[in-house]
Amino acid sequence: MTRSTSTDDRRYVLTLGCPDSTGIVAKISTFLAEVGGSIVEAAYHADQDNGWFFTRQAVRASSIPFGIDELREQFAVVADGIGPDTEWTLSDTGQRKRVVLLVSKEAHCLHDLLGRVAAGELQAEVCAVVGNHRDLAKVARRHGIDYHYVSFPSDPAERGPAFEQVRKIVDAHNPHAVVLARFMQVLPADLCAHWAGRAINIHHSFLPSFVGARPYHQAFTRGVKLIGATCHYVTAELDAGPIIEQDVIRVSHHDSVADMVRQGRDVEKLVLSRGLRWHLEDRVLVHGRKTVIFN
Repeated sequence: MTRSTSTDDRRYVLTLGCPDSTGIVAKISTFLAEVGGSIVEAAYHADQDNGWFFTRQAVRASSIPFGIDELREQFAVVADGIGPDTEWTLSDTGQRKRVVLLVSKEAHCLHDLLGRVAAGELQAEVCAVVGNHRDLAKVARRHGIDYHYVSFPSDPAERGPAFEQVRKIVDAHNPHAVVLARFMQVLPADLCAHWAGRAINIHHSFLPSFVGARPYHQAFTRGVKLIGATCHYVTAELDAGPIIEQDVIRVSHHDSVADMVRQGRDVEKLVLSRGLRWHLEDRVLVHGRKTVIFN
């Protein structure tokens, strides 16, 4: 799916986080006005608990008389003036972002994401699918995407070489997002650090409840009335990374574990697609263990 190159649709997107202080908005808006930027989206949030300021600004690319590289160079001076702890990004929606999907045997998230990309609902280039089983190879290849099978030993202590093979495959594409679409493997700490801020997982429970394996079985045993799914960034602490999106559905005593699994798949697909879209559109700003979502 080719992204629209219309100058009316193309945006330069600025995200910024920094210690809160007076005058930040004025400095950013003055700079954008001086370069001729036509702002089409602007969102702000000040976290009073930790004193951190967040913003996302989108300007019409056609309103800027030069390219994004020069825009970054000029804005770097503004960011330095805001303060040494300022964190910022500047991206071009005319450049499709690259995604690599990690899978196991469960097909629903893979089908959903590839279908949304094919339909133009997710503006991304899926560069590859990597799986620790061969089951989903045909699904990827039907969409014209390379599938890489990596064999994982049954003993977790012996999986280092397999994870290194996965890392090499993924890094060859330098993706903006590495999506664990029901990969069902715990990434080692060094790989979590290597892909920090890019590795996105879908966990089939409403975190922080029911972390780890078999959450639907845990939910059934506890007799819960709501089950859900959580899209979050991957960190070395299992299922505890910054949360991007969550949703729930209601269940009852009539529902078996199989019923919960079936219903939960619908929530997983929706939550993962939302979370990935917001990440790719630079709508997620992370600070510590929390996120601000400008959706």
